[in-house]
Amino acid sequence: MQFENKVLSKEILFILYESGKTLSTAESCTSGKVAESITLMPGASAYFTGGIVAYSEEVKKSLLNVPEELIEEKTVVSEEVAISMAEGVCEVLNTDYAIATTGVAGPGGGTPEHPVGTIWIAAGKKGEMKTVKLTENDGRDINVSRATFRALQLLLEVLKEDFPQPDLSEVPTPEAK
Repeated sequence: MQFENKVLSKEILFILYESGKTLSTAESCTSGKVAESITLMPGASAYFTGGIVAYSEEVKKSLLNVPEELIEEKTVVSEEVAISMAEGVCEVLNTDYAIATTGVAGPGGGTPEHPVGTIWIAAGKKGEMKTVKLTENDGRDINVSRATFRALQLLLEVLKEDFPQPDLSEVPTPEAK
């Protein structure tokens, strides 16, 4: 999926570069892979400020300001915590947009409520986050790769809504002679 991630990262680069908006990441189960994919593109430093790998609950609480009560009530593998992580990293790193991932990549750590492969992704800006839940388990490496790819896709969906791109399929082309 490295090639696909590069394609998505390039589209993200064009939109964020042109708009002058900034991006950060807060990652748990993807361990910085989303940030790595974003920074594969030359020029990413114009909009990507950084990321926090918040693997432990303590880091989620202390660096990303995820409320302890939220973690206790919903667990770290929840839509609400993914949103809180994304909004927290926007605040802490002072960015316009963020991506957050949290879940159980495996091979262990799953529970009946949150089996291995359960991953929540949030992307957007403070107060306007979109989320997606992944539930497939194809082993740790594929689970992390899938979550990274889907996180980039989700951010791109958000950016295309906020910054509509021209439909080039309707641009007239010169007739062949």
